[in-house]
This record gives sequence, C-alpha cells and structure tokens, in this order.
Amino acid sequence: MEDRKLTVRAVERALDILMCFTKSEEMGLTEIAAEIALHKSTVHRLLTTLEERGFVIRDNATDKYRLGMKIWELSAHLAHNDDPAVLLLPGMEKLRDTLGETVSLYLRDGNDRLRIQAVQSNQAIRRVAPVGARLPLYVGASSKVLVAFAGEDFIEGLLGCPDWPPVIDKDGYLRQMEEIREKGYATSYEEREPGASAVAAPIFGRSGQLAAALSVSGPVSRLNREKLEELGPVLAGAAREMGYMLP
Repeated sequence: MEDRKLTVRAVERALDILMCFTKSEEMGLTEIAAEIALHKSTVHRLLTTLEERGFVIRDNATDKYRLGMKIWELSAHLAHNDDPAVLLLPGMEKLRDTLGETVSLYLRDGNDRLRIQAVQSNQAIRRVAPVGARLPLYVGASSKVLVAFAGEDFIEGLLGCPDWPPVIDKDGYLRQMEEIREKGYATSYEEREPGASAVAAPIFGRSGQLAAALSVSGPVSRLNREKLEELGPVLAGAAREMGYMLP
C-alpha cells in the first residue's frame, strides 16, 4: 500500500510540473521547484523522466524546459466532434476578417477563465491572445460574461470567495451583472491591462446552457468606449449564430 501511495504521489507531482507550463512557455529547474513547492533534487528526477518520455524538452543553451512533442502527439488524438475550439474556429476567423480585431474564445474553469481558441488580428498593432492563458474571473469583458450568465448560485459563491479583490464593490458588481444580462454583452476598458479594451458575448449551446464567452479585443486607440458599445450587438448576434454549431 505504501509503494502505491508513493507511486500516485509521483504521478501527481509530475502532473504538477506539466501544469506549470500553462503559465510560461519555458521554465528553469529553480522556477519549477518554487512553483510547486518541492525540493530541486525531486523536481530534477521527475523532469529527467518526463524528458526521457518526450513530455518536456530541455534547452541546453538556457538550461530551461518547455513542453515536448509527446504533448502535441496526445492532443492530436483528442475527440474534436464537440470541441468548441474546433467547431467555432471558422466563425471566429470570419468575425476577425469582418471586424479586423483579435477574436478569442473562453471557458470557465473554477474561478478562472481559460482561453481555448484565438484568432489574431492582422493589423500591425494588435492584441495578442495566447491560447491556454488562464485569467481571473473578477475583471475583463469575457470574465463578466461567464459570471453574469453562470447562475445565481455560482455568483454568490464567487462573491463569497476569500480571494475576492476588496477594491471591487460587490453591490456595484451585482448591478453590473444585471446590466450585462439585459444588454447581452459586456465591455472592458483597460480593466486588466493598460491600453487594451474588449467586448464579449455569451455563446449558448442548443440545450440553452452557457457554453463559452466570445470576445473581440484590441488597442484602446481603435476600440474606444463608443466603439465597444457599437460592436456589442454585432458580437452578440455572431455568438448566437455560433451557438447553433454546438450540441
């Protein structure tokens, strides 16, 4: 039984190492050890095994690790029949070509949002949206959409979370959620990062359940507050059409 516990613990630690690369493309041994709170010698042994199996690659020049080809080999065998990132990609590309800005797709994962697909703007100055980025639910147009349409129980739980930022007034936030549900879209103007703005709308599957948040983002020089409100109904319409593509 003790050997089994040790084996399971080793698997959990190896998975923790792989999950570190959701935050950074490359990481050194010391960074990884600090991130998962393990001794460097333990992390080094696990990394060696992961490297031998092709799950990570070590750059000899920088002595940093990144995900290996085995990860991509596994991802190639994912079932794509009901994957929103695959099903909605053509619609996202069409929307990008129409609006000229970066289009992203987000899912809610716990108290975070996860970018599962992105189509980058072709403009020289653009909002770069890396796939796989994990962001908090408290700020941002997509976050507000994923919260506003998630249901009262989830919203109450989020407001009661100990990590809730004290600078965000809860009563004001609830009023904002009501407004988003009435309008059918949300906007953000330099909420999460300076110089960037976004508008987002919910995508519902045929069952009526919230499936994802669709967003358009770009620099505030092009997407000012007036432009965001102009794009809101357009994006909401596109999101409704995309919902017909989902189960």
